[in-house]
Amino acid sequence: MDVKRITSSILGFPLVVIVFLIGNKIVVDIALAIIAFISMNEYFNAVSKVSKPVKWIGYLSCISLSIIHIIPQEYLSIVGTLSIPTILIILFAQIIATDMKTSFKDIAYTFIGIFYVVFFMMFISLIYGMENGNILIWYAIIAAWGTDIFAYIVGKYLGKHKFSKVSPKKSIEGCIGGVLGAILIMMGYTYIANTYWDMNYSYLLISGIAIVLSFVGQIGDFAASSIKRFVDIKDYSNLIPGHGGMLDRIDSLIFLAPFAYALFTLL
Repeated sequence: MDVKRITSSILGFPLVVIVFLIGNKIVVDIALAIIAFISMNEYFNAVSKVSKPVKWIGYLSCISLSIIHIIPQEYLSIVGTLSIPTILIILFAQIIATDMKTSFKDIAYTFIGIFYVVFFMMFISLIYGMENGNILIWYAIIAAWGTDIFAYIVGKYLGKHKFSKVSPKKSIEGCIGGVLGAILIMMGYTYIANTYWDMNYSYLLISGIAIVLSFVGQIGDFAASSIKRFVDIKDYSNLIPGHGGMLDRIDSLIFLAPFAYALFTLL
C-alpha cells in the first residue's frame, strides 16, 4: 500500500476537521477560496499546454468564494445564476479587447475551469450554510473520500476487470467497492448523528443519497483523469505526496457537491 498516500491523508484530515468543526462560516469560505485558488492554478497550468487561458478572471472568481457569507440568503440564487452569464460576457469582451489575440478556445478552457472549480466548490459553502450544515457537510466529505479509500483498497486487492481507458488503474470491482464503502461509512455517521446529535435522518434515504453521491463522485474522478490524459500529465501537481495536486484530491468532492446540496434539501 502507498505509504505516502496514507501519511498525507492522515496529516490532511485534521486540517479539514479544524476548518469545518472549529471554524465559522467566514473561516470556511476563506479556506474554500484558498483551495479554489490553488486548484485553479493547477488547472490553468495543465490546460496552458493547449491554450492560453484568461487567468485573471479565473483567480478573481476564486477570491469571490471568500465573500459568499456576506450575500443575504434570499439573494444567493440570483447572484449564482447571474454569475454564469456575467463571466461569459467578460470572457467574450476579452476577445474584443485583445483584438482576437485571446481566442474562443482560450475562453472556452477558462470558462470550463471556472465552472468546474469555482461554481462547483460554491456548493460546499452552500451546504455548510444550510440548517445543520455543520453535520451535513460531512456526508459530502464521507461520500467523496470514503469512496476513494474503499475503491482504492478493493481495486488494489480484488480488481480484475478494468473500468475505462480514461483511468486504466481503476477497476469495476473498485468502483463497486467504493459505493458500498460510502454507504457503510455514511450509515455509521447517520447512527452517530441520530443518537448523539438528535437528528432523525432516514437510513434508507441516506443509503440512496450515498449511492448517488458515490457514483457522481467517481464520475468526477474520471473527469479529472480525462483532462489530465488530454494534456498528457499524470497529476495536476506534486503538492500532496501520494495524491498529486489539490485538484487531484478534491476532484470527487467538488463534482458531487451540487448534487449533495440538492439531495440534502430532502432531509
